[in-house]
Formats: sequence, structure tokens, C-alpha cells
Amino acid sequence: MLQRLSYRFLIPVAIVLALLPIYPQPHLVEKLEMLVNGTLSKPMDIFDLIWHGWALVLLGIKAAMAFFGKEAS
Repeated sequence: MLQRLSYRFLIPVAIVLALLPIYPQPHLVEKLEMLVNGTLSKPMDIFDLIWHGWALVLLGIKAAMAFFGKEAS
């Protein structure tokens, strides 16, 4: 399944989801700070963390598979 996702699709999606909304602070940055501080407890905040981070996680897995020879391209 991951082999079917191209970098051409995955990279822009990961960047957009990670950075939006830009003002006042990207949700991903805000939720990661909450996670580090131990204040990430509301279901909506947990959903935001998952929603804004899923593409970055997939991109990282795909890149690691390609780097370590699992042919994820």
C-alpha cells in the first residue's frame, strides 16, 4: 500500500497538514508542545495531533523503507 503513494503526493500533503493553520501557530506544533508538557488530554486535541501528523509519519516510514532497502518508491 505504501509503495502506491508517490513522494509527489505525500510531500506536499505532509507539509500542508503540518503547517496549517499558520496563524497564530501550526496545530501540529501546538499539540506536540501540549504532549511534551503533559496537557494533551482532550479528545479533540488528540485527534488534531493525529490528523496533522499522519502524513509526516507515512512520509517518514516511506523514506526509511527506501533508505533501508525495502523499495518504498
